Amino acid sequence: MSQPKAHKIKSSPETALEAERIAKATQKPGQTKEQTRLIAQGVQKGIDEYKKQQKARARAADKAKKQRQRAQSYELDAELDLDETAPQETNTRSAWLPWALLVLSWIGFAMFYWKT
Repeated sequence: MSQPKAHKIKSSPETALEAERIAKATQKPGQTKEQTRLIAQGVQKGIDEYKKQQKARARAADKAKKQRQRAQSYELDAELDLDETAPQETNTRSAWLPWALLVLSWIGFAMFYWKT
């Protein structure tokens, strides 16, 4: 039976150097270079996995932030729509003024005409 293929995680040279430094710092007396190399690989894999998780968290946080911003912009749009409808209501209320002035002017002309 063959083992399932593990996903190869690309790591930077800096990560490899950091993992090697950590492996050498924790090296026990009598430990072979091969064992140290295996420890360094494990540390490097852990660092890469940690970075992968952090990127996923950052993406999730960014996505949540964008959703909050979208929700706020929708709320602002709704408020602006309400603000735009309010002046129209006041315009319809004040629409009687020109009609009232027209009627008054006709009454005035009629009175002027009847006096002469």
